[in-house]
Amino acid sequence: MASTSRGDALPKVQCPNHPDAMLVEDYRAGDMICPECGLVVGDRVIDVGSEWRTFSNDKAAKDPSRVGDAQNPLLNGGDLTTMISKGTGAASFDEFGNSKYQNRRTMSSSDRAMLNAFKEITNMADRINLPRNIIDRTNNLFKQVYEQKSLKGRSNDAIASACLYIACRQEGVPRTFKEICAVSRISKKEIGRCFKLILKALETSVDLITTGDFMSRFCSNLGLPKQVQIAATYIARKAVELDLVPGRSPISVAAAAIYMASQASAEKKTQKEIGDIAGVADVTIRQSYRLIYPRAADLFPPDFKFDTPVDKLPQL
Repeated sequence: MASTSRGDALPKVQCPNHPDAMLVEDYRAGDMICPECGLVVGDRVIDVGSEWRTFSNDKAAKDPSRVGDAQNPLLNGGDLTTMISKGTGAASFDEFGNSKYQNRRTMSSSDRAMLNAFKEITNMADRINLPRNIIDRTNNLFKQVYEQKSLKGRSNDAIASACLYIACRQEGVPRTFKEICAVSRISKKEIGRCFKLILKALETSVDLITTGDFMSRFCSNLGLPKQVQIAATYIARKAVELDLVPGRSPISVAAAAIYMASQASAEKKTQKEIGDIAGVADVTIRQSYRLIYPRAADLFPPDFKFDTPVDKLPQL
């Protein structure tokens, strides 16, 4: 006979002769067996495995598994609904040709809208290589906004794009509006409007972006060596500390710092190359560069190895 411990909230099946032994489960017979004495401690154990064996090289179009998708906590009811497929045999229809078995509850319009938004969010995140935790945060933000109905009249795609931008900022991997705009079908102006409305509706905030948030990614995409990246980061930080670029966007300051560091090194990049990666116009880079150029000698790190001296840098 199997014994159970009374101290726990749930009974614990164990061998009465060897209570410390790890029981072995025989999935074929549905038995729990003591490995020390061979006593069948429990029988009729439920097999939680799949009903069919599935092979990786199966070419069948249909999956024989009877379970559906994983539970989605973001949908009402956790998406634990049962859908009855359309019958094909004569027993599925009455004498008038109507189906005998019908779905009493199909997916609601709100769940359908949220599912479409979640798919769009996943597609956008995949196109700019964002991790799963940002997708989950974006989905939660969209669900909160959608249920509050505080952005009526705005398209779900615009709300989803703004939620993705906010999630990136909150997770410490910010993306520019232009980067979000490039993977969505929404204009930069509309994403910016939704961004402000969502922050107000959810009473949340995001950290201010700095030049360091974009520097490593921009330099990596430009193929610049580590020395240039360190110098560009140092230049941008010193320019902000010395208040040389008041009112300028951190993205434009980062682009100007990269341009200055690359021109002083052997890996020179043009304004257009940097502008294409950073998403800023050439004239914007020139304007920020002109502000920091007069103090160029004070901006470079002390150990930087110049390929082009400071006095030979382009003046624009």
